[in-house]
Amino acid sequence: MKIHGLLFSSLIGAVASARSMTPMACIAAARLLGRRTPGRLVLLDRPLFRFGALAMGVGELFGDKMKSAPDRTVFLGLLERVSSAGIAGAALAPRGSEQAGAATATATAVATAVPLAYLTLAGRERAIARIGQTRSGLIEDALIVAAGVTIVALAILRKMGG
Repeated sequence: MKIHGLLFSSLIGAVASARSMTPMACIAAARLLGRRTPGRLVLLDRPLFRFGALAMGVGELFGDKMKSAPDRTVFLGLLERVSSAGIAGAALAPRGSEQAGAATATATAVATAVPLAYLTLAGRERAIARIGQTRSGLIEDALIVAAGVTIVALAILRKMGG
């Protein structure tokens, strides 16, 4: 397998840096629309997990706007980002390469999502000071969700040969 075959797995790991549940929610949304990801992710074949992933992604977007929202750099938040990236990375890897995709996305998450979590937090804190928590969060949400949707869509198109 060529390394570019794991490009989408790597990119989804970076998305997890700002929104830990967005990668899984984007994949769940694609599954709800009848699209199959390149890699096999059995959990999302079950409606409970599919709807659960989508609900958690939406819930995270709302929860992030609360003043009591935890810092994305707390240990459990970082662990959640790495785990989410690994699972999503497996789904976006070419069929038969799910383990390599999970490893690539996890490595990307550790190498980029963890440092980016600190960097995006610093940027977000500056944005909060200038435009407020809700507006800065909505802008960040729009960028991250768009990136997640684009990565998943491109991975699916590539699988389809388009």
